[in-house]
Amino acid sequence: METPQKPGAMNTLSQIMNKLHSKGYDNELKMSDHGRMQSPVDQKIYDPEDLKIIKTYRFEGESDPADSSVLYLMEDKEGQKGYVLDAFGAYSTHDESGFDDFIKKIPVEDREEQLIYGGL
Repeated sequence: METPQKPGAMNTLSQIMNKLHSKGYDNELKMSDHGRMQSPVDQKIYDPEDLKIIKTYRFEGESDPADSSVLYLMEDKEGQKGYVLDAFGAYSTHDESGFDDFIKKIPVEDREEQLIYGGL
């Protein structure tokens, strides 16, 4: 049984990424050599308590589990938004030591898309 889609609901990675870029959220956070997240845009360095996950999107490949991914939309204490993109589960693309533990320590405040994007 198919789940009905909400009008305007975004359900593909490319749709979400396009929406992020259109709203100016081009800040992909990366795990640094020192085991913390870093913004390549302004070189800010974050500990888990400096961030909160405001939305998590999971995408499953139609025929290949290796196509599954997760996108974490995050906000720092100053209200700047960024994101982390990863393959899902056993196919994680982050080999950095401590990535999974770091993500698990970030507080989660799941927000509605309307609040994040200012209306869809």
